[in-house]
Amino acid sequence: MAENVLILGTGCAGLTAAIYAARAGLNPLVLEGGQPGGQLTTTSEVENFPGFVHGVDGNELITNMKGQAERFGAKFAWDRIDSVDFSGPVKKLKGGEATYEAKAVIIATGASPRLLGIPGEKKYYGGNGVTTCATCDGAFYRNVPVAVVGGGDSACEEALFLTRFASKVYLVHRRDTFRASDIMVQRVKTHEKIELVLNVTPTEILGDEKVHTLRVLEKSGAARDLGVKCVFVAIGHVPNSQAFTPSLEVDEGGYFVAGANTVSTRVPGVFVAGDCADHVYRQAITAAGMGCMAAIDCERFLQEEAHSA
Repeated sequence: MAENVLILGTGCAGLTAAIYAARAGLNPLVLEGGQPGGQLTTTSEVENFPGFVHGVDGNELITNMKGQAERFGAKFAWDRIDSVDFSGPVKKLKGGEATYEAKAVIIATGASPRLLGIPGEKKYYGGNGVTTCATCDGAFYRNVPVAVVGGGDSACEEALFLTRFASKVYLVHRRDTFRASDIMVQRVKTHEKIELVLNVTPTEILGDEKVHTLRVLEKSGAARDLGVKCVFVAIGHVPNSQAFTPSLEVDEGGYFVAGANTVSTRVPGVFVAGDCADHVYRQAITAAGMGCMAAIDCERFLQEEAHSA
């Protein structure tokens, strides 16, 4: 028998959708994918999620959201979807563990940050001096030097944002020209707190319990050590959308293309939420908001389908 709602993903978007769908009596089945809890589980402390005066541990927030969804009747299982068939009124999704059928689907599979793949990166990732989100973690690094790695608009924006907190920001790029827009490049070039470190390749992140050095290799072959307390990696994200194309439309970056309400797709009854559809904000609170919207629209879709049957 087909599920009323199948929700894919257990980050802020998926779990908020689960809370709303379960509370509406839709008995959703939620599939936890390759990273249960999403990117928030790699964050040791979240200070900008409303309602927590002293911040909250990322894992604790996710655990509480899951418990809240379970309290209203949401069911959870682990699987990763490999392919889909959205051609009929009942959506069919094939996973590694089983094949699922649902009247409606909410895709909240998130996006995976691109990482440098250098020694020390994984060791210090998530609260110990390596991160991919200046908005999330910048305030933890007040009055200390930090580095941003990247050459696009996102890297420039992160560097500029970090000047609010850090004593110095090294903007590290492998080329001598940026992919970023001219106005962003001018802003980083003229900011007194930002030092450009160009034509270098990051080779290692060093530290004790926390990061203290980013080592880069210059074109000459000489190594240079940058004394920093955190390395912000800003070389892009990869949305987890591959299993759903070509059934659903994606843009050139692989992000789902949504309708005017930001969560609907070209397939009736299939909705998207969170970082897999948002390449602009990528915040826990905006993902949660999209999850809420997707669940409400999903409930309305099912009501309309029931009335027309």
